[in-house]
Amino acid sequence: MEDEETIPNAVVASLLHPGLYEQIINEYLHDELARLNDAWHYDKGKLDRAESAAILGQYMGRLLAQVMAYLDHGDTAVRDRIALCNAIIRYTMHYLEHSADGRLDPELIETLKGQLIHRDAEMLLELIDRSRGPAAVPRVRPETPLSVSSLFTGDKREPSMMAELKKEIATSDKIDFLVSFIKFSGLRLLLDELRAFTMRGGRLRVITTSYMGATDYKAVQELVKLPNTEVKISYDTQTTRLHAKAYLFWRDTGFSTLYIGSSNISESAITSGLEWNVRLSQQDAPELVRKVEVTFEHYWNNPEFVTFIPQLHERQLRQALRTERSRNADGRDAPGFHFDIQPYYYQQDILDKLQAEREVHGRFRNLVVAATGTGKTVISAFDYRRFCRQNPGRPNRLLFVAHRREILQQSLACFRSILRDLNFGDLMVAGQVPDRIDHLFVSIQSLNSRDLFAMTPPDYYDFLVIDEFHHAAAPSYQQLLEYYRPRVLLGLTATPERADGRSVTDYFDGRVAAEIRLYEAIERKLLSPFHYFGVTDSVDLREVRWRFGKYDEADLEKVFVLEERTARERARYVYEAVERYCADIRDVIGIGFCVSKRHAAFMAEQFNAFGVPSEYLTADSPEDVRDSVKRRLVRKEIHFVFVVDLYNEGVDIPEVNTVLFLRPTESMTVFLQQLGRGLRLCEGKEALTVLDFVGQAHREYNFEQRFQALLPRTRRSVMKEIEQGFPHVPKGCSIILERQAQEIILAHIRASINNLRNIRRKVVDYFTHHREWRIGEFFEDYHVKPLEVYGRQTPTTVYGLGVRENVVACGEPFDEAREKVLARGLERLSFCNSARFIRFALAALERIREGRGQALDGLDAAERRLLLMLYYTFWNVGLSDLEGRPFGSVEEALYWLIGHPLAYAELCDLLRYQYERIDIVGRPIEGLDADIPLDLYCNYTTDQILAALGRHQAWKHRHFQEGVLYVEERNMDVFFVTLVKSERDYSPTTMYQDYAISERVFHWQSQSRTTVGSPTGRRYVNQGKTGHPVLFFVREKKRNESGVTMPYTCVGLADYRSHRGSAPISMEWTMREPLPAFVLDVAGRG
Repeated sequence: MEDEETIPNAVVASLLHPGLYEQIINEYLHDELARLNDAWHYDKGKLDRAESAAILGQYMGRLLAQVMAYLDHGDTAVRDRIALCNAIIRYTMHYLEHSADGRLDPELIETLKGQLIHRDAEMLLELIDRSRGPAAVPRVRPETPLSVSSLFTGDKREPSMMAELKKEIATSDKIDFLVSFIKFSGLRLLLDELRAFTMRGGRLRVITTSYMGATDYKAVQELVKLPNTEVKISYDTQTTRLHAKAYLFWRDTGFSTLYIGSSNISESAITSGLEWNVRLSQQDAPELVRKVEVTFEHYWNNPEFVTFIPQLHERQLRQALRTERSRNADGRDAPGFHFDIQPYYYQQDILDKLQAEREVHGRFRNLVVAATGTGKTVISAFDYRRFCRQNPGRPNRLLFVAHRREILQQSLACFRSILRDLNFGDLMVAGQVPDRIDHLFVSIQSLNSRDLFAMTPPDYYDFLVIDEFHHAAAPSYQQLLEYYRPRVLLGLTATPERADGRSVTDYFDGRVAAEIRLYEAIERKLLSPFHYFGVTDSVDLREVRWRFGKYDEADLEKVFVLEERTARERARYVYEAVERYCADIRDVIGIGFCVSKRHAAFMAEQFNAFGVPSEYLTADSPEDVRDSVKRRLVRKEIHFVFVVDLYNEGVDIPEVNTVLFLRPTESMTVFLQQLGRGLRLCEGKEALTVLDFVGQAHREYNFEQRFQALLPRTRRSVMKEIEQGFPHVPKGCSIILERQAQEIILAHIRASINNLRNIRRKVVDYFTHHREWRIGEFFEDYHVKPLEVYGRQTPTTVYGLGVRENVVACGEPFDEAREKVLARGLERLSFCNSARFIRFALAALERIREGRGQALDGLDAAERRLLLMLYYTFWNVGLSDLEGRPFGSVEEALYWLIGHPLAYAELCDLLRYQYERIDIVGRPIEGLDADIPLDLYCNYTTDQILAALGRHQAWKHRHFQEGVLYVEERNMDVFFVTLVKSERDYSPTTMYQDYAISERVFHWQSQSRTTVGSPTGRRYVNQGKTGHPVLFFVREKKRNESGVTMPYTCVGLADYRSHRGSAPISMEWTMREPLPAFVLDVAGRG
């Protein structure tokens, strides 16, 4: 007889099949798993709190459906099923009444009572308002049930999609269409129904594009003739390229239906074409329907889609359609700025950083680094517009310098569009003489030939913009930079290294004010996507000397060239990798980055020997040779050029489709610039192939940072990305690591990660080799983030580690209790970006130390609360709840904390370090009481916020766990919003509860128990009438990947816009200030 405690593999396989699951473990499944033998392994995960309601609800729904199918006893089947449903509802009421822990909501019980199914067993099919007159008669229903999703494939057994669309139109309250193009041939089939729909008051919104010139002008013309109809068109077909097709039929009854698929509005697409269209029902796919609704509203509010008004836009649309058709014919295009331009969120982020550089740090020479095509000119124009608004009534003279006529013409058009002034500015280029020079767009050649210096004093121009700033090494630019003394110097470049190898940051106090990340540029289709292959290298670099933060180049050259057998084997290996990963070597236009001139020459020689025509270039290559090599490479007469000098402009070739990293690149800047050589957009280039050769490396070599540069800012670690196959690369990109390369990288990252052992090693090195100690300097020079020290389970500090490692001497013990409190506070201060709070904290701590904990006098109400916020940064209880610490005041408590000189030094050092890193301009919130010291766009912990609002007092800490707060004495609502509620990276059930619709509109969902009729609900929905303050705090997620609690960002006051539903109430709020970039980023609203 078989042992009952184990199940043979064959039997198990019939019950549980190997593979992926997302199955609730019930008792049956639990027992089956427990009985598996050692040949089986399974992986489990905890139910996520944010998603558990939806997951458990789906589980119960499926289970009940099975039970309902079982209850099939003839004429009593429906009655039996209703009886079971009602019994479950009654049991639920009983359960809630007896297990609510005093938090029972009577309204919820009443709601449940109302959900009991009536014994007549009927369904409501339509409700007709007879007061609307004789037209209010029953309407024809779609044949497909409204409550069930389905798929249209053109099968002859299906209802005709054309017929269904007509019925959907006739039975909707609101309709939205989203299509790439509209043909009159298709529109005319629906025009009568759409006309009837809009004439009875229905609202029709249509989004389309001029893509490929496929839209018929007559179709748009007929649509806008309809009442209650608005059409929006995107003319930016180079980056937008809208391909979605969706027909959204909204019903106030909650039975909306949505068609999403392949059909544009054309006769063939909706009648006879081989098209697939999914029809979603709001009843059985509410999360998907919500996502569609949110996304459409985002498009509708995006200024990229322009409302079509025939009197204003007929000529523009006709011209755009002709341009698209002609471009499809001959590939040409004429750029221009025809419509109002708004910054994307990543551009606004850069504008915010520039403002902080000037207003917080007093730096007015600013460098922006961004790839070609990412909108540097747009950023400069918005920056100049802000400068003008800050300096009204002044001439605000502008000098914009570039080296090509086309750049100057496009830049002038951009400035005119953003400034809304078609007469702004003059050109001085290629012999063109300007009428005025107050706002001048000039080439560097004309600047010198016309001797503008002699015509203007050094302080003539207030705002100087220099495009392609990496040309600054040229003598012509040197004279420009040395002569003029503008109030603002803004440098723009994609290459933060000059042609002579020096960094352009030398002109900007060694700083880059802001950068557009590679990820954003590729997502925006401003750069080519890439396919990155980490190829296992055949050489071992662990014994190569490491000097001054990088490999010794002579040693590298020895390995790659001089050790002939090793070098030739590696060259053969590189060639085989190219053969393996490139589709056809005859189509390759490639660059290989080498360690030295000798290495470049060697690789070219080897590839020629392998039958791959190749050349090499160095800084010594004559100009005519560079030009010749470039021409031959583009014509595919040769397939690779091997180079040493990254900034050799002879290899700036957009057609490059393959890049070889043949040497380890220690500098992240250099790595990105090398990669960028192949990321330029070019007709016919689908993606850049990147071959990065990964071998055993020195322990100081940083593999992790290059992957961080290729990925979005995310809570996920690089290790997790690698282990899971890089699921979050930019659209159209991929990162694939060969098995051994992946093992090398993971082992290296694990060994070099800032764990406590490595941090101790860095602490010892820092304190041993530096005479003057500054904690911020330690973080910067040793690539340690403050949270990697302060955010640990066992609280520690930098000086505390130094004392324990015997490299920091102190006259008195650095006691554990003090260090623990200090470390927890420093963890919270690691997020601080409020200039007002930091300045106050530094001054207050100095006074407290000098006064030995005596009460600070002369503080106003706001400063007294700032002091309380500082206290609650370190303690999460009031003074009365501090065990064993009989402090009589907040000042005494803080004096105890900084009583040790090392504690005081580390706290002040971190505050100064945080101040230097501030990249936003916080300011008091207009409309908020002056005694509340909270600044717009600044980060605060929950306790700091409650202290600022007066909820926490020195002696009493108020418990707070909800996401909403009503401050009764101020009649003010405060909302605490966590955007990403689930611990999972992607959660479709929770991601459309709280999100940005646009930079001024935020969708917020009340607590699930709040009804419209409750006192709280009435206060919310009546805010538009009462005008009482509603203050929003937003954070991306509750904890970071290390488990550290994230602060909230104050995004300011908001006003009621609209609401719908009840328990919960879905509300839209109009923000009084634009939402910060990270909120738009999370919502995908850039």
